[in-house]
Amino acid sequence: MIGRNMSIAAAILGGFAVICAGAVGLTYDSTRLQIEDNERAARVAALHELIPPALHDNDLYLDAINVTSPEWLGSKKAVPVYRARMGETPVAIIMGTEAPDGYNGTIKLLVAIRYSGELVGVRVVAHKETPGLGDYIELERSPWIKQFDGRSLTNPDKKLWQVKKDGGAFDSNTGATITPRAVIKAVHHTLTYYHEHRDRLFARTEVQSSSKESSQHE
Repeated sequence: MIGRNMSIAAAILGGFAVICAGAVGLTYDSTRLQIEDNERAARVAALHELIPPALHDNDLYLDAINVTSPEWLGSKKAVPVYRARMGETPVAIIMGTEAPDGYNGTIKLLVAIRYSGELVGVRVVAHKETPGLGDYIELERSPWIKQFDGRSLTNPDKKLWQVKKDGGAFDSNTGATITPRAVIKAVHHTLTYYHEHRDRLFARTEVQSSSKESSQHE
C-alpha cells in the first residue's frame, strides 16, 4: 500500500514538473518574442529618424546586409547595413559602425549616407562615456552630433576632419576631446568605406571583408 501511494505521489510530482516546465518554456518564448519585437521597433524608429519613410518605399529593416571591416568600421564582428530605395533606385544607406577608442570604451553609431556620398546624419546608439562630460554626443543632450549633417569626404577636406583644438572643423566641449575625436574618426572612416564599396553595398547580400590597403583616402 505504501509503495502504491509513493508511486502515485511520484507520478503526480512528475506530471506537475512537466506542466511547470511547459509553462516556463511558453513564458520564455513569449518574453523572447516580445523583447525581439521591442528591439526591432526601437531600431526601426532610429532608422526612420535618419531616413523618414517618405524618402523610400522599401522596408529598411528587411533590406539589410552585414559587412565586416575592422579597419574601417571599428568592429571585428559583422555590422548591419540598411539600404533605402525608391523603387529600384538607391536613395541612401545607414551603416552601423563603431568608434573603438572612446574615453570609456566603444561608441556605437548609426551613420546615414546619401547615395551621392553626403551624410544625412549620425546618431549615437550606445556608449559608456562619462555622464555630464562626454555624453554630449547624444542628440538628446546636445546638438553636437548635428555637425555631421551634409558633410562628405570633401566637405571638409580630409585634414580638417578633426576637432578645432587639433586644427580641424568640428567643435568639441572643453576638456572632453577624446570622445569627439573618436566619433569624428569613425564617421570619416565610414564615409571612406562607403565611397570604396557603394555599388556593392547596394547590390550584394553576403558578408564583406575589406582592408585599408584598397583605399586611396587613408
